[in-house]
Amino acid sequence: MNTSTERRIAVIGLGSMGGAMAATLHNTGWDVTGFDPSEAARTAASGTGIAITASVEDLAGTPYAVLSLPAASVVESTVPQLLASPGTVAIIDTTTSEPATSKQMAELAEAQGAAFVDAPVSGGRDGAATGTLSAFVGATDAALAAAEPVLLALTGGRYNHIGGPGSGNVVKLLNNVLAAANLVSVGEALGVAKAYGIDPATAAASISGASGGSKVSAAMYPNWVLSGTHDSGFSLGLMARDAALAVDVAARIGEHPALLAAVAGQWQEALAVLGPRADFTEIARTVAPAVTPAGAPAGAPESTNDTTAVV
Repeated sequence: MNTSTERRIAVIGLGSMGGAMAATLHNTGWDVTGFDPSEAARTAASGTGIAITASVEDLAGTPYAVLSLPAASVVESTVPQLLASPGTVAIIDTTTSEPATSKQMAELAEAQGAAFVDAPVSGGRDGAATGTLSAFVGATDAALAAAEPVLLALTGGRYNHIGGPGSGNVVKLLNNVLAAANLVSVGEALGVAKAYGIDPATAAASISGASGGSKVSAAMYPNWVLSGTHDSGFSLGLMARDAALAVDVAARIGEHPALLAAVAGQWQEALAVLGPRADFTEIARTVAPAVTPAGAPAGAPESTNDTTAVV
């Protein structure tokens, strides 16, 4: 497998996460060239000081590459283009992708003397901008060693080597469907609290210091839901996709997690009402509209938690 001390890196996908990762790499001394099909995304990334190209083909053979893409199908079409010329050392795929795709891409890269690791990340755009993401890594030991300089730059060492190719995707999908479930359950619980005349923010803070607490109750609801800002930078469409994909991946190996499947269904219902571009925290508007400043979206069915206050 190739090794290199060159710090040339391509970042493919310059959206909220990819653009922030590209800026972080640039600020830590990497020679970054970015690509995105969106001219607006390319222009925004250029403003952070990175070089831009209008074609993925221009990036073939770059020693390192980071992918931040919307779907596994885009990963499948992008990796062969990067490997079209010799010189690739490691491709780090931060996409929340599918395990089968990652296994195929790892085999393709290895056949050409390169490394491919699935390293979907958590930590949002703030983590991407500060190099403090966490990553779920699926890779062989050799591929991990090749990709480690990039992983360290993006996470500061906050990554877990889960297992072989594809395993990072599996655990990231499970992480996301658990977060999806928690967003629903915390919303429903705060809806009940408000029906009792209790301030949802007070209830969330109290729960967050106890056994029922989580990042959702401690940060997501206070910062993005109860405030009404809904500006996490992660879309409802992507979370609905991830929840559905987690259940689908489970079904492929004969597992049928009933609670997670029910949660995935609720996200599909919210998607139908709010649309894919809504912030993912807007799920609260469908499961607990009384605790959100914007209330229920137009056309949403009446929430079972929109109860009359208990006196």
